[in-house]
Amino acid sequence: MNQPRPALQEFTIELNGKNCIAKAGETVVDVARREGIDIPTLCHDTRLEPAGACRVCLVEVEGQRRLQPGCAWVCAPDMKVTTESERIEKHRRVLYGMYMADHRVDANGLPVATANENQLRTLCEGTTPVKLEAIEAPRVGRPTDVNPYIEFDPELCILCARCTRYCDEVEAVNAITLAFRGAETTISTAGERGLLDTTCELCGGCIDTCPTGALIEKKAPKDLVQLETKKTRSTCNFCGVGCQLDLHVHNDRVVKVTSPEPGETLNDGNLCVKGRFAYDFIHHEDRLTEPLIRREDGELHPASWEEALRYAADGFNRVKEKFGPDSLGFVSSSRCTGEENYLMQKLSRAVFATNNIHQCAAT
Repeated sequence: MNQPRPALQEFTIELNGKNCIAKAGETVVDVARREGIDIPTLCHDTRLEPAGACRVCLVEVEGQRRLQPGCAWVCAPDMKVTTESERIEKHRRVLYGMYMADHRVDANGLPVATANENQLRTLCEGTTPVKLEAIEAPRVGRPTDVNPYIEFDPELCILCARCTRYCDEVEAVNAITLAFRGAETTISTAGERGLLDTTCELCGGCIDTCPTGALIEKKAPKDLVQLETKKTRSTCNFCGVGCQLDLHVHNDRVVKVTSPEPGETLNDGNLCVKGRFAYDFIHHEDRLTEPLIRREDGELHPASWEEALRYAADGFNRVKEKFGPDSLGFVSSSRCTGEENYLMQKLSRAVFATNNIHQCAAT
C-alpha cells in the first residue's frame, strides 16, 4: 500500500527584513520571486539546474563574507538575506560594465537588440554600468553552418551556458557545448560541425533560453524587437499533444513563433522543430482559402460553404443507401481541436450509424 508523501518542510527566512516562508530545497531566487521581490538573473532558467554562472543574482547572506548567487543558494531556517544594498548595486554596475566591454553595443553604448530580447540590455538600461575599455575576445562562431533555423553570434554570447545546459538537461541530445578555454571559450559543436551534422533536433530551445540574443532564428526579421508586433496565444496543430505557443504578427503576417514562459502551460516553455519553425504554411500561396467542388467536368471549382457541405452530405448518403453505413469511414486530425474531433465521432456514430471512426494521433 502506497504511503502518502510527507509534506515539504517549511520554515521562515528573512528577505530584506520581511519574514517569508521557504520550503526545503528552495533557493533564494525561488522564494524571492514568490514574494514579488525582483532579483535579476541571466543564467537562470527554472527548467535547468542552478549554475550560478552569470553572477548577476548575487545577494548578501548574513554570516557570509562574500556575496552569494541567489539562484543557487539553498535556503536554511532563520537565514537573513538582503537583495538590494549599496554593495550589491556597486557589484552589478561593475559586472554589467564588464559584460558590455565584451559585448557588441549600439550607438547608445547599450548591448544591441536582435530578433530576440536582450535581457542584458534591459538590465543595463535600469542602472549606470561602469564604463570599461572594450576587450578583444577571439570567440569563433559557425558562419558556415547551413542549418535553416538557428544562427549563433559569438559577439553577443556571455557564456551563461543556458543553451548548452538546455540541450543537455531538457532535450538530452548534447548537440552543443562550451569549447576552448579562456577568452576563446565559445558555444560549439563536436568538431565545429554544422548543427545538421550533430545530434541537434533543431527544436530551437537554445534560442528560447538565450538571454542576450546570441542565438536567434534565421527566419525571423533581424529587427523584430523594434517592430510593432501583436502576440497571440494559440495551440500547435502539428500533433495531438496540445502545446501552447505565441504567434508574433506584424502587418497581418506571422513572423515568429515562441513558446510561453516555463511553468505556464503543459509544454513548460518547450516546442519541437515543427511547432517553433514550421509556420510558413500559414501564408503559403497554395493554401486553400475557400471550398472546392469537383464538378462533372472533373475539375475543382470554388463553392460556398453551404453548397460544399450539402454536396458532401449528399455523397455520404448515396454511399450509405447503396452499400450500408459500414461502407463509410471517418478519419479526423490531431490538428483539429478536441471539440472538433468530438463532433467528428458524433457525425460518424449518431448521424451515419457507423463506428468506423479513427483519429491520426492514436497511431
